[in-house]
Amino acid sequence: MTIAIYPGSFDPITYGHLDIIKSGAEIFDKIIIAVSNNQNKKGFLPIETRINLIKESTKDIKNVEVEGYMGLTIDFAKKHGAEVLLRGLRTSFDFEYEMQLSQTNYTLDNKIKTVFLITKPEYSFISSSAVREILANKGNITQFVPIPVEKYLKSIQL
Repeated sequence: MTIAIYPGSFDPITYGHLDIIKSGAEIFDKIIIAVSNNQNKKGFLPIETRINLIKESTKDIKNVEVEGYMGLTIDFAKKHGAEVLLRGLRTSFDFEYEMQLSQTNYTLDNKIKTVFLITKPEYSFISSSAVREILANKGNITQFVPIPVEKYLKSIQL
C-alpha cells in the first residue's frame, strides 16, 4: 500500500488543494492530509477548525484521512509509514520553493520521495492568502473554496 502525505497549512483549504487531493487519491492507496500547526505562526483559522473543514470537504474521497501535526513533515511521514510526500504546484514560482523543500526532505530521508502534481489551470491563481484578502475586503469567495469552508466563513462574519 502506497501512503502519501499531503502537508500544508490549508488556512483555509481551497479548490486548488482539493484538485491535488482528488488527483492524488487516484494515484495513491491512501493520502493523509497533514495539517501543520506551526506555533511560531498565528494562523487565520484554528487548527481544529481547519481539520474539520478539510474532513467535511473531502468526506466523499474514501482513501483520504486528515490529521494535524507539529514538527518536521519528514518525521510525520516516517511515523505513518509514508513513502511519498505529495506537493501541489500552481506556477513556476511554486516550483522553485518546492524543489528546495524536496531536496531538504531528501537529505533528511532519501527513502521518502516527493511527487509534484500540477493543479488544473482554473485553480492556478487560487491561494489561501488570496482567499483571506478577499474575505478581509468583504469579497465573494464562492469560486475559490469548497462549500463547507464558504458556509463556515460566512457564519463567523469576518
